Amino acid sequence: MKAPASRFSLACLLACATLSCMHAHADDGDAAEGGAKFKLTPAWYDNSDGNDAWDVNLRADVGDQKVWLGQYQDQQHFRQTRAGYEYDPDFGWVNLSLSAQAATRGFLGGSAQANVGGDTYAIVGFGRTNLKPYYNLNFDPNDAITLGFGSNVLLPHGEMSLYQVRDDRLHTQQRVTHALLKYHLSELSRLTVDANYKHGLADDRAMVHGYGLALEYDYRQVFCKLARERAVNFTHVQQTRVALGLRF
Repeated sequence: MKAPASRFSLACLLACATLSCMHAHADDGDAAEGGAKFKLTPAWYDNSDGNDAWDVNLRADVGDQKVWLGQYQDQQHFRQTRAGYEYDPDFGWVNLSLSAQAATRGFLGGSAQANVGGDTYAIVGFGRTNLKPYYNLNFDPNDAITLGFGSNVLLPHGEMSLYQVRDDRLHTQQRVTHALLKYHLSELSRLTVDANYKHGLADDRAMVHGYGLALEYDYRQVFCKLARERAVNFTHVQQTRVALGLRF
């Protein structure tokens, strides 16, 4: 049990070191833009099986880099601390998102996604983990490929995308299709709507399927999220998620 903790301690130290470098980079090159931007998100998960949970996440952004630390704990005493790093370089017609994550219980994972095109673009992604125990806070298969498309011009003042995340490693037939809409209500506020449909095998090899809907409203530095999902993480559980957050 000590080895995973040691690896995670190292990951946390690397995340902190990265954050320090990001602050230094902000002082040198991004001072005019105010340096690092932080996002704090505490969330409550209400589950139909009674195993409710808390999740608290703190993220720091500087330019095209992000680091985050988070803590998850449920009523059955499953606890997991995680750290991650994301790099989002923009090459014009290709926007990349490269991420790596480590968590207690020995979990390691990474992903790469590319938006290829101009105002209308293709979405291609790939993810892998070491298959260690992990409560999936993305609610999509992690060992998977992503395919879809998006557009910034089909909807005035908004962006929309349609994509599917599908398991390509564990033979679970798990697939989640998302219809995502981001709409600017004004210069200070934005509404995000994420509707999804999933189907695939649960851990007991039963076929499950269900719909989900997530709403997020941003106003200035404050935001709130509300989501309702059936068969969350391909289980037999229905989940309601509530989050209130702050950017600073």
